[in-house]
Amino acid sequence: MLHFSKWKAFGILLAVLISIIVALPNVLPAAYQDKLRPYGLRPMTLGLDLQGGVNILLEIDRDDLKKRLTEQLVGDIRSNLREAKIGYNGINRGPEGVRVRITKPEDMDKAVPDLRKLAQPVEAGGLFGAGAATALFDVAVDGQQVNFTFNEKGIDNKIQQAVSQSIKIVEKRVNPDGVVEATIQQQGKDRIVVQLPGVQDSQEVKSRLDRTAKLTFQLTCEAQPTAPGQNPPPECKALPMKDDPKNILWIQTSSRATVDGADLTDARGSFDQSNQPVVSFRFNQKGAERFGKMTRDNVGKPFAIVLDDLVMSAPRINEPILGGSGQISGNFTVDETNSLAVVLRSGALPAKLSIVEERTVGPSLGSDSIKAGFNASIIGLILVVGFMIMSYGLFGIFANIALLVNLIMLIAVMSFFGFTMTLPGIAAIVLTMGMAVDSNVIIFERMREEWRNGRSAMSAIETGFKSAFATIFDSNFTALIAAVVLFGVGSGPVKGFAITHAIGILTTVFTAYTVTRFIVALWVGWAKPKEVPL
Repeated sequence: MLHFSKWKAFGILLAVLISIIVALPNVLPAAYQDKLRPYGLRPMTLGLDLQGGVNILLEIDRDDLKKRLTEQLVGDIRSNLREAKIGYNGINRGPEGVRVRITKPEDMDKAVPDLRKLAQPVEAGGLFGAGAATALFDVAVDGQQVNFTFNEKGIDNKIQQAVSQSIKIVEKRVNPDGVVEATIQQQGKDRIVVQLPGVQDSQEVKSRLDRTAKLTFQLTCEAQPTAPGQNPPPECKALPMKDDPKNILWIQTSSRATVDGADLTDARGSFDQSNQPVVSFRFNQKGAERFGKMTRDNVGKPFAIVLDDLVMSAPRINEPILGGSGQISGNFTVDETNSLAVVLRSGALPAKLSIVEERTVGPSLGSDSIKAGFNASIIGLILVVGFMIMSYGLFGIFANIALLVNLIMLIAVMSFFGFTMTLPGIAAIVLTMGMAVDSNVIIFERMREEWRNGRSAMSAIETGFKSAFATIFDSNFTALIAAVVLFGVGSGPVKGFAITHAIGILTTVFTAYTVTRFIVALWVGWAKPKEVPL
């Protein structure tokens, strides 16, 4: 048990040396930290509670999502019935769904199967990303009336999808260059927490988050308003022009008359031939084909470029646009085009996000937390070190060396993988120190027991390590299970504690058993002890 081959000894020393190098940036001045970043060496990321920043809580607007789904459904119903040449008296929409009445009873057999296809099944996210599909709408027939009623489970599934999609989009918006250590995660069923450590001005962040950035290319209606206050035709929607909000344009709402901007692959701020700021965009293959087909089938007709229910421009289609690229103009400033390009490039939010809570943590409060956490860690370390030396003498010193290696490895892992250190994380480090020496206590007490029972020094030391391993492994494994459960069901600070605690458990098993045993083996080989100094 106390014999280490040259390769094992070399591996242990190499692991300790690498840990020291990786953890080193945490104690260096900022100027040296910047020089080491190109080599992949960086300090631990400090959380919002340690360095200050912005905390924003977003919520999916359920009513807005229902409104969008209802609007799209109405357009699709009109388009389907007109294509099938089925007459209807009118379409009524309400908070719970849509009702349409078919004019002729003999058309019901043809209309109902087509309308049922518009129920829009939505898959629920299962354990591995798949789940049972549930329709957004329940379709019921009452005489000549077809009722589309929202299915609450289907809406829940749609919101679940919207949250997952929004998290990715929000991350791209608040961190387009990948240099901000942002924390973005789901809270509950329909909320998203955004934490930006080090950011003190939240206005720019809020401006990017507030925008739905729903970009569509929609054909305009043949009829257009001739006087203020006119209602649009049933299949149309009235939207204001960006340059002149009093100027209203009627656009078609059917999905067949719309190309969604979700298929954009790139958007950049640029300048047109008149040196005016514009946003240049490019579609992927799917979007380019749909955009090309719409422009090819509607040459000579105008179409509207709509962003968040505001018509940016309404050019006429003079020829098919088959290249999959174009420009959005609208009297933008340079800053507006750059900001708009960021939100378009990250994608459109599937639903409106409402800011329900906003907190700004000052850097002074964060520095106070760091100071308090640092003091707690130092006090805990001093007490643990003192206890081990008083209780176990020379072996206590060995345990303290292993404890120091344990803390270095913990910090190195946190730094290398970019985990965020929070105030609960500091508490997990203090807990790790106690658990680390606890493993050594088990080993040393078993050694002491074997020595008192008459074994030789070498036999007592070997038996102490050998017998204690199973106990150390079992106790740390059960603690690791608890940390994994905390990470799975917790959020925010709880996750930070769980991650740090789990890493601390893994480094503890390595250092408390392997490193301590290696140090003791070196001492035994040098001192050739005749008794156990415990």
